[in-house]
Amino acid sequence: MGKKLCGTNYPTSICFIVVNEFCERFSYYGMKAVLTLYFLSYLKWDKDLSTAVYHAFSGLCYFTPILGAVIADSWLGKFKTIIYLSIVYVIGHVVKSVGAIPTVGSTDLHIGLSMLGLILIALGTGGIKPCVAAFGGDQFEEEHIKERQKFFSIFYMSINAGSVLSTLITPILRGDVKCFGDDCYALAFGVPAALMVVALAVFILGSGMYKKTPPQGNVLGEVCKCIGFAIKNRWNSSKDDLKRKHWLDWAEDKYSKQLIQEIKMVLRVLVLYIPLPMFWALFDQQGSRWTLQATRMNMAFGESFTIKPDQMQMLNALLILVFVPIFDLIVYPLVGLCRIRITPLRKMATGMIFAALAFGAATLVEINVVKTVVEPAPAEQSLLQVFNLANGDVSVKVGDGDLFPNPIGKLQDPSAYELLPLGAPNQDLSISVTFAGTSYPCRHEFEERRAYSLIVHQKASGIECKLVEDNIIKNEDGNPNVRFFNTLAEAMSITVGETEFFVAPDYSVSANSSVNRGSYLAVRCTNQSKKCEDLSLGVLDFGASYTFILQEKDGKVVAEKMEDIKANNVHIAWQIPQYALITAGEVMFSITGLEFSYSQAPNNMKSVLQAGWLLTVAFGNVIVLIVAEGAGLEQWKEFLLFGGLLLGVCIVFSFMAHFYTYVDPEQLSKMYAGDSGKQEEEDEDGCGDMKTQKKKHDGIPLNEKGMSTRM
Repeated sequence: MGKKLCGTNYPTSICFIVVNEFCERFSYYGMKAVLTLYFLSYLKWDKDLSTAVYHAFSGLCYFTPILGAVIADSWLGKFKTIIYLSIVYVIGHVVKSVGAIPTVGSTDLHIGLSMLGLILIALGTGGIKPCVAAFGGDQFEEEHIKERQKFFSIFYMSINAGSVLSTLITPILRGDVKCFGDDCYALAFGVPAALMVVALAVFILGSGMYKKTPPQGNVLGEVCKCIGFAIKNRWNSSKDDLKRKHWLDWAEDKYSKQLIQEIKMVLRVLVLYIPLPMFWALFDQQGSRWTLQATRMNMAFGESFTIKPDQMQMLNALLILVFVPIFDLIVYPLVGLCRIRITPLRKMATGMIFAALAFGAATLVEINVVKTVVEPAPAEQSLLQVFNLANGDVSVKVGDGDLFPNPIGKLQDPSAYELLPLGAPNQDLSISVTFAGTSYPCRHEFEERRAYSLIVHQKASGIECKLVEDNIIKNEDGNPNVRFFNTLAEAMSITVGETEFFVAPDYSVSANSSVNRGSYLAVRCTNQSKKCEDLSLGVLDFGASYTFILQEKDGKVVAEKMEDIKANNVHIAWQIPQYALITAGEVMFSITGLEFSYSQAPNNMKSVLQAGWLLTVAFGNVIVLIVAEGAGLEQWKEFLLFGGLLLGVCIVFSFMAHFYTYVDPEQLSKMYAGDSGKQEEEDEDGCGDMKTQKKKHDGIPLNEKGMSTRM
């Protein structure tokens, strides 16, 4: 067996496997945590395309495990499969990191490198997914069941530790570290790349200590061949042939009765899998739609601590560590005391309900979140607000309408934009400004779907007005936008944190730029004298857009703050209920589903069911991809749609579960104990199964072997 840890039956080799898994999971979840914001902020994709590509990548990560299992079972074995696909994994991370460096080529090259990197990462992480835990189980002797059980517990803890730390750290690397003048996505992807290099190096370092099982044949391939032969044989048979009870019985000419009976058992479970992708369609939106929701919320906990929107994903990993023992030790026993019969399929249906409730909670949050969002103007209309810088009230009339019926006070912060009808895609409109009983005309051209600020100011000749275009889109990272309007005769340079603004003299406006949320005392320097003074800006809050009007007051330059777009007023803590509900659903659905699958499948068919389970996750991501690109709904309506669909699927699943009869695979083994079928060479496990030999399963809690969504 090799060396053991001092005074125990644990092989030393498992230390390398556990560290490898920790680093690999840190690498995967760390990269994935910032992926959606990378698409939005760096590649400048819209929310729907970003969500679609995110879920296309997630889906691919759950299609490729089948490829990894086939390679390991039929060709390379687990050890070499992990080595070779980890190299592909590392290359993918490196390519992805290079694609995030702004100085490397054009935007098209960045997109190409990013997509290539994601494909390689999906091949790597998916390919080794079904092999690492099984390879760890291989290291133990047959009699050391309890030690193997504890290994899977430690293995699962390493998965969650890597997930929690990575989703906490990589958003900090993205947002708090600046490189190339912006968020440092190259570093946020580069650190996970380095961790994957460490994972590969650690795994190779333990090479001399591993017990390596040679390839034992592809069970999944054999099952597919048997099914294909049955269909072909049935199709080619004449009608005069004796009818058989089941269509799979047509494979008896070539395959053993035991194998055919085992496949029938597996197919009964796989039929129950058909509704399951809808659960994963909701579950995997934590990293896409829920992260996008967080960017439009208040992320401050007091004055000194703020959280990043992509850090909220760590709640799921943290809560699952808390919920698993609570459900096992408290919830399920209490339900049992109430004389309610708890079956695996009932648990799974309840998990679906909890996930639907999570999206109900997300819907309520979203309805309140969008109240601070300014909706773009529809066709043939614009948005307009007025800043009055004159020394008294003004009345403003635009065109023939009565958009501003009430007088506008000096430096009055507009409460909202007004819709300006144009009657055409663009229109040149006359504007009349009345001040102190005198009307002053001006004229400006407006374009549809744009937002504008009309600056009314006073000069020696009377009242003048200036039209500037506004940015009404909230920043995808949740930070505020700032611009300066200079009423003075000197040009100015203004530093807000690490962001530099230049504003020309004589009623000019600076560019609109993003700054980090916080309280600021800006540095203002005049362009001619280079004399610098402090300029108090106050708190710049999440999601807001501010216009600061620079004026001279009592011999001192001051900045009058105007809030063009309201700050996010829904606190991010309101996402906690939806995370708690979705995690409770995961505990009841995912863990129980794997327990059910393993208990209902013959030992040498468990790898087939593992492949089927992973495919439900993949197809769940495909559902989100289709809805994100095709539905075109408001976000709260989309959340409501997903929740409603899952409740409908839950009803269908409950109906199917009602007619399912639980079986004991051990009875099948006894029934066909004397059968000399063709499956003896498949007694060893396929890579997709944690361990397929019966004695290697005894005593291992199935939730510790399964947890496929985090493996």
